[in-house]
Parts: sequence; structure tokens; C-alpha cells
Amino acid sequence: MITLTNLGKTFGPQVLFEKVNLQLNAGSRYGVVGANGSGKSTFLRMLMGEESPSLGEIGMPKAARIGMLRQDRFLDDHRRVIDVAMMGDEIVWAALEEQDALGRSDDPDPHRIGEVDEILLAHDGYGLEARAAQVLVGLGIQESSLYQPLGTLSGGYKLRVLLAQALIGRPDALFLDEPTNHLDIVSIRWLEKFLLAFRGCAVIVSHDHRFLNEVATHILDVDYGTIIPYRGNYDTFLANKDETRERKEAEVERVERAIAEKKASLERFKAKATKARQANSRLKQIERVEIERLQPSSRRYPKFSFTQARPSGKDVLDVRNLTKSFGDKQVLSGVSLTVRRAERVAIIGANGLGKSTLLKICAGHLTADRGEAVWGHETRVGYFAQDHREIMRAPTQSVLDYLWGFCPDETTNHVRGVLGRMLFSREEVDKQIGHLSGGEAARLVFAQLMIEKPNVLLLDEPTNHLDLESIEALVEALAAYEGTLVFVSHDRWFVSRLANRIVEVTQRGLNDFPGGYDAYLERSGDDHLSFESGPSGKKKRSVVSRT
Repeated sequence: MITLTNLGKTFGPQVLFEKVNLQLNAGSRYGVVGANGSGKSTFLRMLMGEESPSLGEIGMPKAARIGMLRQDRFLDDHRRVIDVAMMGDEIVWAALEEQDALGRSDDPDPHRIGEVDEILLAHDGYGLEARAAQVLVGLGIQESSLYQPLGTLSGGYKLRVLLAQALIGRPDALFLDEPTNHLDIVSIRWLEKFLLAFRGCAVIVSHDHRFLNEVATHILDVDYGTIIPYRGNYDTFLANKDETRERKEAEVERVERAIAEKKASLERFKAKATKARQANSRLKQIERVEIERLQPSSRRYPKFSFTQARPSGKDVLDVRNLTKSFGDKQVLSGVSLTVRRAERVAIIGANGLGKSTLLKICAGHLTADRGEAVWGHETRVGYFAQDHREIMRAPTQSVLDYLWGFCPDETTNHVRGVLGRMLFSREEVDKQIGHLSGGEAARLVFAQLMIEKPNVLLLDEPTNHLDLESIEALVEALAAYEGTLVFVSHDRWFVSRLANRIVEVTQRGLNDFPGGYDAYLERSGDDHLSFESGPSGKKKRSVVSRT
């Protein structure tokens, strides 16, 4: 369906990728992966027609209908939520707009009224509003918000509306840039089911390991200065990529060894006068042999390491009857929770039910209306906020000075060494923290936690803004951490690798499950996590196991 011929993209002397020859077919779902800055989003913008290739061309059927999600696009806040979503079906929306204008006209053209009606009938236009509502509710937008202005929603929910807009236009091709950002686990699962039923061509940039495992039929790896296709999901890709690289490295090594042995043999022949000319000729031929030099990978893995200065007491945290409201909206009501040393507690559930609020209160960044969060003996708490601005108060401060403030007795070399492990180069340590990208800011906060050596880590959506390599390195480090871990996450792979206790926040209170995520799913029967009503409107059962 989409053909890429000798495609390349450069920015000045920097080559993102080149010599890309691919065919992207209907019925396939392509996950695009690669290090931050490798060109994933640039590649997607090129497919969308928003950026031109430096080399080569992209072939796409002229009549193809395109659905796209971009992280930096918002429409007029005054439009109704349902209308913004419906605009994704451009043909039907234009016909509905014209039908409305004809209805308000003093002298409407009856012939044109009939033509517009035929367009709407041919494209299921009269069912568009119902389809849009179904998709919006599936993505977690409350029915009561559908006919409110878009501006009444938070930024995360606006992105859900734009995702709905991309999905409902019955596209032939879907281009999605980080579609799981700002989605809770319930909505991610709904999106997966939608994509699994999608018959067109989908190209998806994502850092969500489990999401890629669930939906991808192919992986497009932006690395080694090109884009390499692999069949299968993300786990299959990892295994195949490592195997392919090892095979190529072994082949290069074999050729180099064979050439070295041949050279050594010919050098011995040069000592004989009768064979010196022949040997020199053969040596020149060998020296002209070009050995394929393998491009280095653009992937970089931070070196996280979390230690505790000293262990805490056995009882770490006691949350007692916690209640919190924001204006008329109550997000926590009588919440009680006890955490003990070395537990790894994942707090999950739909957005808007108070997960982050609970962590903020426990971290002392927010005051409860009633109740309290009491920390146990010898606890030393490290907090990772979802919004890094909560803990980074001086945007003009340099990266180096910010981190040095947490260990003023250490040397510059020590602080630079920690920053180097977090992938900050020599020049980047002088960057102002207000100019950091989301991923850079996250790595800086983790560097702070490494220096502080807490025995309790409170992490609120720690994988947001991190690439897949950083997430994998973070999981490895947290798995080795000997302290207590309490975290909010919508990343199911992350939760499944770390949690030994699941606390689900629902509208009825907490469901406390004493086990890992996979065992939790076996008990719940699906990945819906107490979603009160799915897109079909049917009730879904929830986990009720409690300790």
C-alpha cells in the first residue's frame, strides 16, 4: 500500500537514516522503535506528508484516507468534544456542515440537499455521531463531557479526543505518534482491541513494550543509519536483532581473520625470489578487498543504580482514612493502606481516580482534607513526580548545579560521572534544566535519587518520556533495588516485571491483590481493570480480592 524507495533524511551533516526501501501493507501494524533522536517521529511526519524526505520518495495511493495522531496538535477549544472527534471523518463532516448550512439558508437548493443526503447515506454519515461517542467512551472520555467544549478537558484528555479523531474516519492508513501517552491501562487495552480489528495499514511510534507486543505484526528499527524491518512483535524483534548483529559481527571477524592469515602466508613467500612478484601482486589484490564495516548502534542505555543508605523499619507507610477533593470533585474518600519493607506496590486504575494525588500526599507535596499518611521508623523517601516541574524549582539552574546541590561535599568529577551514567555529555551538563526534554528531565531526577540513596521510592509514571532502552535499564535497576517501591504506572510490562502487590484504585475504593500483575490478570479475567462500562455499555466485573 505504501512504498518507500531509497528514502533518506538528513539535517545538515547529520544523517538520520538513508537507503530505506520498504513496502508497508494493509492488514499489517508496524511498530517504529529506536533511540531518542534517531528519527522515529521525523519518519512518521514524512509518511503524513508534513515533512519532505531529503532523498528518495514515498508512494501512496491518491485516494487513501489517512488518520493521524500528533502529540503537538490541538484544535479550537471552543468546539464540542464530540464535534472534534467527528471531524476525523472529513467527507462526512463536510457533508454535515453543508447540510446544516443548507438548513439555515432562506433559499436552499433542493437538488443540492438531495446530493448531500446521498453522500451521508453512502458514508454512514447519520451514524457518525454514535461511532464517535463509542470511540470517545472507549478511550475514557466521560459521556457527560461529550457535548462540552474541548477546553474543559485537561491536556491528556484532549489528546484522547485527537486519538479518537484519528480512529473514527475509517482510514486506510493510521499514523500514530505515542498513542498510549496519557492513556490509563483500561484505555490502552481498548485501543489494542481496536487496532487488532483494524484492516488498514498502521504505523505506530511507541515506547510501550507490552503494547508493541500486543499489536505489532512488524517492527521498523531506526538504527545503524537506516530503517530495518523485522517480522513479529517487539520481543521477537529483540531476539532477531541480536542474532542478526552477532551473525554479521562473526562474518566480519571471519573475513578479517582469513585475510590476515593470507597476508601472513604471502609475506613468507616474498622471501623467495622466484615467488616475490607473484606474492606482491596477490598482496595488492587482498589490500583492495573492502570489508563491510558495521555501523555503530544509536541506542544508548543509562546506567541506573539505586541503593539505600540504610534499611527502614519493618512498617514503612500507614495511610489512614485519606480524603481529598478539588473543588466539587472528590478524588479520594477514606483511603487506607499499609506498606511494609521491601514490598513492590503497583498502584493502577483508570485516570482521574486519585492515584497521583495519593502519591503526592504521601510525598508531602499535597495536603489531605482528612486523614493522614504516616511514615515508619528510619524511612528515607525518594519521590519521582509525574510533572517534573514540581521538584525542579529553578529552571535557569544548570544540570550540573542542580545535581550538585544534593551532594555539595562531592567533587565535580563525581557529579559529572553520575550525569554521564545518565547520558549527559560534557556539554549537556551546562544546559539549563528549564530547557531539558521530558526524557532528559526524567533521567536527571533519577540521578538525584541515585545520590540521595532513599530506602523508599515513590514513583509516579516513571516511564513517561523514557525510550525503550531507558525503560529496560530502569526495570533492571529497580529489580535489584533492596528498598521499598511504591509506584503508579500505566505501563503493563513495567508493572509485570516489578510488582509483587497490586493496588487497584476504583470508584468504590481500593482492590488490594497480594501478588504480581500476571496473577492479577488471571484472577480478573481480562486487562480491563474494573472499567465500569466498556464501549458496548456492558458492565465488566472487577477484582475483589483483598488482604
